[in-house]
Amino acid sequence: MAIETLFPSYLYKTKLPQAAKFNRELAREIHALEKVDDYGREWSRKQYVGGYSSYSSLCNLHQTSPNFAALEKRIDAHVKKFTKALNWNLLGRKVRMTTCWVNAMGPGTYHTLHVHPSSVLSGVYYVDAPKGSSPLKIEDPRMGLLMASPPRKGTAPKSQQNYLLIEAQAGQLLLFESWMRHEVPPHRGTKSRLSVSFNYEWF
Repeated sequence: MAIETLFPSYLYKTKLPQAAKFNRELAREIHALEKVDDYGREWSRKQYVGGYSSYSSLCNLHQTSPNFAALEKRIDAHVKKFTKALNWNLLGRKVRMTTCWVNAMGPGTYHTLHVHPSSVLSGVYYVDAPKGSSPLKIEDPRMGLLMASPPRKGTAPKSQQNYLLIEAQAGQLLLFESWMRHEVPPHRGTKSRLSVSFNYEWF
């Protein structure tokens, strides 16, 4: 008898070196953007209640800011490692960052389950994750097909759980394929949870 593991899903996780000083610069810029981005603040009042996101307004920060360009360069090295591990055949084309935006989650701010259409890789970099910061919640991509399947035991290994909670940590980078549904539960901290989200497309 043999039991094989089929169709696995992957999460790339790493800590960027020498992140403390770099994160202070990113945090300073995020707070400055929040003050001047009138359209982003207005959008966030309805779509990102209790927080601020530049998703709808300033979503190409890697092309307009030296700090975020430097972050892109750091992330690119890990994207290359991840795509190699995924055994993708890129057919001579490249995977390139196309969007990059910031998020400042205030108390109670959350982001419901979603995917990132048109992208192949997505991810988040945590600039500041104070006490009470929400984790990233990832859903088993087969959830809509489980039908009458019994629930998993709480003691089941991570590879068999229907949802995984990935703790937010300052300086940590997470990468995952863009079709993977994920969400951020309500932020329980009193200080803003700061992060940078981004997408990579295949050209």
